[in-house]
Amino acid sequence: MRWNTPLSGTHADLLLDRLDLARAGGIADLGCGWGELLMCAVERADGARGVGVDLDPGALTRGRELARRRGLGDRVTFVRAEAASWTKPTDRVLCVGSAHAFGGTRAALAALAAVVPHGGRLLYGDGCWPCPPTEPALDIFGDEVLPMPGVVDAARSAGWRVLHLSTADQREWDDFESTSRAGWQEWLLANDADPRAGEVRTWLDDREHQYIHGYRGALGFAYLILIR
Repeated sequence: MRWNTPLSGTHADLLLDRLDLARAGGIADLGCGWGELLMCAVERADGARGVGVDLDPGALTRGRELARRRGLGDRVTFVRAEAASWTKPTDRVLCVGSAHAFGGTRAALAALAAVVPHGGRLLYGDGCWPCPPTEPALDIFGDEVLPMPGVVDAARSAGWRVLHLSTADQREWDDFESTSRAGWQEWLLANDADPRAGEVRTWLDDREHQYIHGYRGALGFAYLILIR
């Protein structure tokens, strides 16, 4: 996987364009995973430094190695910490798929408003319901997901203005879901006799069934460029 979110390269380029990175001094990615989107942002921001914050040690190790290979080892650092623990004012912040680390959408948008100074920009990505959810989708995700207009309303209530709004399309979702399972599918093909194969096969089948029968076309993902 390139990044752990339903996002194409073209869509990512559009979002990074809207962040106006040429004038960025610092960039923080809160809940960065292995930091691919952060590194793309730093590469566009001449002289800016980036920091990625996440709790997953494996993802952080992968991120450091990717940064080294791309010649960004001295411009991108990775910190193992809760995304919500970041309090240093930073004029460009990415927070994609990490609302849970703050306690939900509304709490995340309020907390991030305390990190991004006036004149700064936030790329915020979050799951949403583009239309009333199906019962299977609600069973999987519960009531923590907001309707898409509710995400925008939460941003406005936290003092943000929406500079740009776009959502993941179906091809982005299908590619994300397929790619997230592809490594294990390949492993299963090569290790069918392994004692763990049955467990892996069941997990893959359950994940596929949840997506196809549960939330494909029901769950959306919104990307907002927010300013203050």
